[in-house]
Amino acid sequence: MKYLIVGLGNIGPEYADTRHNIGFMVLDELARQDGVRFSMGRHAYHAETSFKGRKLHLIKPTTYMNLSGKALSYWMNELKVPLENVLVIVDDLALPLGTLRLKPKGSAAGHNGLRHIEATLGHNNYARLRFGISDNFPKGQQVDYVLSGFDADEIPELPSLVDRSIDMIKSFATIGTELTMTRYNK
Repeated sequence: MKYLIVGLGNIGPEYADTRHNIGFMVLDELARQDGVRFSMGRHAYHAETSFKGRKLHLIKPTTYMNLSGKALSYWMNELKVPLENVLVIVDDLALPLGTLRLKPKGSAAGHNGLRHIEATLGHNNYARLRFGISDNFPKGQQVDYVLSGFDADEIPELPSLVDRSIDMIKSFATIGTELTMTRYNK
């Protein structure tokens, strides 16, 4: 069984470790833990790992956030991964830091990466793991906030949240969306 795990983010050192790149950060840590490396592929960095007999194809789109659907669509078709085996990891302003939520579908909620995926697929019926980054920014400063690094008091929380995200990815691939939601969503 093949799964496509899509971590949303932006390429380039200026975006590394920013709130908007949490999808990349989660997949980087999963690859590190499993001893696999990303290589440059079409529209994305790609790595492959296995968990309990499932092949997990990890991609970090190189299309920039606003064109994420292009990479997702290409790799879904290239690998012949059915939509129910696709999971997108995305930052979410509507959730406080420390909140992780798996959803089987949903709106883009103003997120440009999700908006492009929805436009590319023609629907929003794909699973996403929403990683709360909180909304602690002054009015009109959303872009600066998501493209900034985590605050000093938030950084110690990140490793356990990233590890929990990895557990949720592996759970999604083995027991599915609904049971993973029951087990992990709080």
